[in-house]
Amino acid sequence: MARADAAARELLTRFGIEQPPVNPVLLAEKLDVLVVHQEMKDDVSGMLLRRDEQRVIGVNENHAPTRQRFTVAHELGHLLLHRGRPLILDTQTRVNLRNTVSSMATDREEIEANRFAAALLAPEAMVRREVRTVHFQAVDDLVEQLATKFEMSQTAMYYRLLNLGIVSDPN
Repeated sequence: MARADAAARELLTRFGIEQPPVNPVLLAEKLDVLVVHQEMKDDVSGMLLRRDEQRVIGVNENHAPTRQRFTVAHELGHLLLHRGRPLILDTQTRVNLRNTVSSMATDREEIEANRFAAALLAPEAMVRREVRTVHFQAVDDLVEQLATKFEMSQTAMYYRLLNLGIVSDPN
């Protein structure tokens, strides 16, 4: 099991979360992380700031709610898995920024944070359990129903199902 998957599973187990939808903001609060919704450039989804014991996740308030949820989960992944990059202000602060480049997942830490977010919002055991209970005629029906149940975008859910081997790539 990948480190990101294990970290997501451990967090869910730690707080006794067994049913969808997983609330990443509530998990952040339980970890003493402040989540702030604010205006940001459209190509920035969110960021994680760490300074001493203070931890803040900033989320682009103009993005769709499903994207905001994924962003919070993604930033929690950075918090739990990565040190962050230094940003020099008046004092040294570490920051992870989620923008258009990071969402393309070409950087190892971004790939890992995306994997953590997917595993946190749609844990494999929960997804497999729900797949067995959903009545669907086509993959699009399955994706739509599960996206609603897990409060994710249909695109994110499709990729989660693809990565879990539940659906196959039509290409």
